[in-house]
Amino acid sequence: MGERAGAAAGSALPIQPDDVVARARGCVGAPFRAQGRSVEHGLDCVGLALIAFGIEGQRPRYALRGGEVSAVMAMIADAGLVAVAVGGAAAGDLMLHRAGAQHLHLTIATGDGYVHACGRIGRVVEVRGEAPWVVVGRWRSPEKSSPGGGGGSLQD
Repeated sequence: MGERAGAAAGSALPIQPDDVVARARGCVGAPFRAQGRSVEHGLDCVGLALIAFGIEGQRPRYALRGGEVSAVMAMIADAGLVAVAVGGAAAGDLMLHRAGAQHLHLTIATGDGYVHACGRIGRVVEVRGEAPWVVVGRWRSPEKSSPGGGGGSLQD
């Protein structure tokens, strides 16, 4: 990963949880594409997160396969999201999962399930229930009233 970037132009942070969920659900059906950043051309889990949190137009450098959890956590924190306790996801939370020995994956909690970019199925899907993967981190948008609560970039 490279140098840290400053605030993202066009960031919607802070954003309400219902808006995060609505944006994520708006991506359901989009084709899966590694490093994808648009609903029209395809999304991966990072692209889905960027759209859900209104941090569009960013091209972060990352490695979810073989990547380090700490590097992904730093990328998310740099975007302006706030880390919260891992247990008990709330609607609008961004979840980082260990989906395999060398595979990290991001999902958006909806309250009764999650939205994610599924490479196996080949598109963005919404699934009811808890994700089957180990949760290693959870974040949400800062409160609108919190000082310094502004957006950054998902870039490291």
